[in-house]
Amino acid sequence: MTILFDLDGTLIDSTEAILESFEVALGAYEEAVFDEESIKREIGHPLDAMFRTLGVPETMVWEHVGAYKAHYRKIACEKTVLLPGALDAVRLAHEHAVIGVVTTKTALYSKEMLEYMGIMHYFGTLIGREDVAHPKPHPEPIFKALSKLKVDTTDCWMVGDTPMDMEAAAKAGIQSIAVTCGYAGLPVLQKMTPNVAKSALEAVQFIVES
Repeated sequence: MTILFDLDGTLIDSTEAILESFEVALGAYEEAVFDEESIKREIGHPLDAMFRTLGVPETMVWEHVGAYKAHYRKIACEKTVLLPGALDAVRLAHEHAVIGVVTTKTALYSKEMLEYMGIMHYFGTLIGREDVAHPKPHPEPIFKALSKLKVDTTDCWMVGDTPMDMEAAAKAGIQSIAVTCGYAGLPVLQKMTPNVAKSALEAVQFIVES
């Protein structure tokens, strides 16, 4: 069995760090600071796509991404926490499956964060934005993770909190389960997968008992 996890909204809550980094990036280029809810709705998308959606001109997108990353790396560990039950979810998954992370966050910073939290060693691989040409909802990140893990792909699951996670799983031909502890609402997630749980721990319990 293989279980792949998303990060933001699935295992971790880095909302404070994300919002602060957007504020710093936007302020660095004298852009208007967008309201928090607009940014929260876009969490899970690649940073360049988020800045475009928020109205940053194309010519300035990558400068904003750079400013965001520079600040985020400084504060990510301090201002990110594991979601309730996430540690138990990772430990339980590790007991029953080969596990990995598939995220649109920068892999380097994500690994540093998970090492700081003391859980990176549970994961056989972590695929981030810089590791693929096409991020979720494209299936490439999932295919790359499965390739790195060198596992049988007949019993694989994706655990995530957004429609992008569920769509990527469907396109990759693996099973999925959504969690409602993140950034997408229940009605939206129910349209994407028949399997919905309240948390990563509940999701893993469902998987191992299936």
